[in-house]
Amino acid sequence: MSRRLPAEVPVAFVFDGTTQAVMMASPGDIRDFACGFALSEGIVTEIAEIEEFEDIAAGPGIEARMWLRTDRSAALAARRRAMAGPVGCGLCGIDSLEAAMRPLPVVAGGALRLTRAEVAGATEALRAHQPLHDETRATHAAGFLVPGRGIVMAREDVGRHNALDKLIGALARAGIDASTGAIVLTSRVSTELVQKAAVAGCPAIIAVSAPTATARDLADAAGITLVAFARSGGFDIFCHPERIETGVSHVA
Repeated sequence: MSRRLPAEVPVAFVFDGTTQAVMMASPGDIRDFACGFALSEGIVTEIAEIEEFEDIAAGPGIEARMWLRTDRSAALAARRRAMAGPVGCGLCGIDSLEAAMRPLPVVAGGALRLTRAEVAGATEALRAHQPLHDETRATHAAGFLVPGRGIVMAREDVGRHNALDKLIGALARAGIDASTGAIVLTSRVSTELVQKAAVAGCPAIIAVSAPTATARDLADAAGITLVAFARSGGFDIFCHPERIETGVSHVA
């Protein structure tokens, strides 16, 4: 029996001619990946601050080249940070322990309301948006669930952090406000995923697997509704249940 295996290549994020990070990733949706990385890492605060973009083949991998607006370029030049990491690494190259637990904004998203059925069916709905996983059984996905509309956008990657960065970039490029829906993940919920969601301004995370204790605490402090074990029609709520209609099976 033949089986397709997922590609995995080094992707370099190059800002104004200088490499900021090299990540191992699936070689698709590179512009979304680069924009999402720039946003979630605070290199830019809005997509318009990336004035030019190109991606080119470079040896065994891909260079995602971005040119920033003058003020953001100056701010980046002042940062002393270099990152290089394996698949799914979300804290590569930080220069202090304090940087690993950066302060997060408190997410508003007070208008978001999800029904029990939407939450219970979120990860199954995401399965319909995972063609690469269907072929390889070896990739993660991150999707965006909008109440009343279902999964409106999804991205896949061999790394779960990469998939979320790709989704964040895709939402920003499409002009979709992350506060209007929930991020749906095919993985456990780690600290880095909560950090990325908070910086993106998304008020809810729904995951198929468990959160870490630290991720739960960060989500609580950031005002994010955290749902895990969302599968087979059930789920657990770990914090901020007010965005979900009453009648849920378990609040953890």
